[in-house]
Amino acid sequence: MEGQSTSTSSIGSAVVFILVSWILIHRWNQRAKKGPKTWPVLGAAIEHLMNYDRMHDWLVKYLSESKTITVTMPFMRYTYITDPVNVEYVLKTNFTNYPKGDAYHSYMEVLLGDGIFNSDGEMWRRQRKTASFEFASKNLRDFSAVVFREYAVKLASILCQASEKNQEIDMQELFMRMTLDSICKVGFGVEIGTLSPRLPDNRFAKAFDMANIIVTLRFIDPLWRIKRFLHIGSEALLKQSINLIDEFTYGVIRKRKGEIERTHGSGKMKHDLLSRFIELSKDPESNLTDKSLRDIVLNFVIAGRDTTAATISWFTYMVMTHPRVADKLFSSSNPLKKREPGKSRLSYLHASISETLRLYPAVPQDPKGILKDDVLPDGTQVKAGGMVTYVPYSMGRMEYLWGPDASAFKPERWFHDGNFQNVSPFKFTAFQARWAKNMLGEGLGLSSDEDDTRCPLSLL
Repeated sequence: MEGQSTSTSSIGSAVVFILVSWILIHRWNQRAKKGPKTWPVLGAAIEHLMNYDRMHDWLVKYLSESKTITVTMPFMRYTYITDPVNVEYVLKTNFTNYPKGDAYHSYMEVLLGDGIFNSDGEMWRRQRKTASFEFASKNLRDFSAVVFREYAVKLASILCQASEKNQEIDMQELFMRMTLDSICKVGFGVEIGTLSPRLPDNRFAKAFDMANIIVTLRFIDPLWRIKRFLHIGSEALLKQSINLIDEFTYGVIRKRKGEIERTHGSGKMKHDLLSRFIELSKDPESNLTDKSLRDIVLNFVIAGRDTTAATISWFTYMVMTHPRVADKLFSSSNPLKKREPGKSRLSYLHASISETLRLYPAVPQDPKGILKDDVLPDGTQVKAGGMVTYVPYSMGRMEYLWGPDASAFKPERWFHDGNFQNVSPFKFTAFQARWAKNMLGEGLGLSSDEDDTRCPLSLL
């Protein structure tokens, strides 16, 4: 027995020695590695989770040292890029090799379905063609402009009341309410009333926020599929949230279809996005089911609501912490001030919003799948099944792109000879590397930003 115990102890010691040696050798071999150091099996998951709350600044630290880094996670390898040459290659030159991919689709499908922001290939092209036509519609654009101004006035009213009462108010929450109300009015044609004077809770809004948070966490949670199968933890909460979202969305679709049928032939037509797509669904070749309508509208809401609210929130914060910019904004947008020929009164506002998006892009990072093994222009090898992520948040802080004052909020950097000057969309990637005026729906987005910022700007 004593000999057997000694043998077992020796085997255990040998196993421990081998494991410790393996770990030490693994770490030693990474002395010159650029990017986060990894552990056997776990990859960079430990450091990734420890820095989750400061994820974007964590990436800035590494990407300031190297324009491209690789982060290995359990079951997935991420390559992060900030070099405009690499970004152009992924988003334009070899675009077909870098779709959203199956992994991204599996994370987001429960919320976005097969909508335009969660589809690839022919399905994406078909939806983009249809959506481009609808966004170009004068009726939709005019309707959107009226809605954005209506809710900007409601926002101004709430701010005035808070000012009169010397009452503190959470501006970001207020902006989230305003953008959700306005986007739902444009998308669904319904009033959900979160921007009412008493700022009531709304079940759809809370469920939408919760679902958005949880599907994002799936990117770093290797156990989410197990939790979904067992119906526990965050996945159980996600299921509840999606049920509430679907109950609201399908209810609106059924109601709108009934309204359209009742008013058929009367010449009366609603101009919200849902109504326009319901009309298109009457064509048998459109293949638009209720599920398709649900996906289309929710993709529109998720694209327009959080992005606009985040931009306005950061814009307000930057203006309030930079009095010189605030004074210049107020002066340049003053309707009583004589305008120079050929120059827009809102050009400095446009530059200030662009500068906000440079430092605080609404989409801080955007992952793409990899279909086939490839080599990026800088020589980095990427493997099929992994993901390549370009990082607008980091790119806006790279001194090699924006100069030694890259971290400074400076709207003047957008002017050349007194005129607003665009830069390469592969350098300023806040609009997903498309020229701002050509991006799907950007006209609506930028106009809503400008309408929504002018009201609080004049009050602040």
